[in-house]
Amino acid sequence: MMKIILMNLPYLLPRLIRHFMPEKLVRALLLRSIIIRPGLETSNPFAAVQRYVDVISARGLSFKDKRVLVFGYGGRFDIGFGLLKEGAEHVILCDKYAPPDEPHNRRLYGAEDKYFFADKSGWRPRPEWMTLLEDDIRDLQARGSIAPVDFVLSSSVYEHVDDVEGITRALAALTKPDGLHIHFVDLRDHFFKYPFEMLRFSENVWKNWLNPSSNHNRYRLWNYRKAFQDCFVNVEIEILTREEEAFRKLLPHIKAEFISGNMTEDTAATIRVIASS
Repeated sequence: MMKIILMNLPYLLPRLIRHFMPEKLVRALLLRSIIIRPGLETSNPFAAVQRYVDVISARGLSFKDKRVLVFGYGGRFDIGFGLLKEGAEHVILCDKYAPPDEPHNRRLYGAEDKYFFADKSGWRPRPEWMTLLEDDIRDLQARGSIAPVDFVLSSSVYEHVDDVEGITRALAALTKPDGLHIHFVDLRDHFFKYPFEMLRFSENVWKNWLNPSSNHNRYRLWNYRKAFQDCFVNVEIEILTREEEAFRKLLPHIKAEFISGNMTEDTAATIRVIASS
């Protein structure tokens, strides 16, 4: 047992530290891209917008005059501005866990002043353009706090959700009958040097000792497929990248619940989910 622990120490030690690290410190490191890598909507929001534009353009659609909900926007308002510039009528930025990045958003004021107003908390989006929500999407949907939207978007958010089924039901209920969901999901262990290492541990060990404070649900492709198919008529899941060599190397140690027998799906690293009713 001790030999196994020592062999895996390069993975286990950082994971233990990350598990017990205070969330404020995690947030500070994330926004500065120090050690912890931020998602695309934080690191390059305009590239994130373009990625969504490419998807909907290929389907003959556009953001023009549409209501758009960004689920897990990361605290930076750029993604909202980018969608407005693509013609969106209104953008809803929803994130329960990432408060607005005040220094970054303040720097945007000079170029995007028509979208801001100042309150006691800092610069905030003007309500005629954007709605900022910092509550659980399930509660917001249950209270009827959000009018139906045309598009629901997310990038590197779903893998951190602790109730995939409940969140998906809430988001589906907030979507217009002809609306569309686009979600980019990263299935890898976010200690990216070890893309599947998290799959070798029991749920008890993972939850109590190794799961980062940002939560990693360890859902696999087929778990997401079922969650979305339970809520939508049409579900397309495209594998964007795979890590077959890393998966095969670790395969003898991976827990059975994380193996489907379909090597293409088992080795998926990043996926794109498109869903509609």
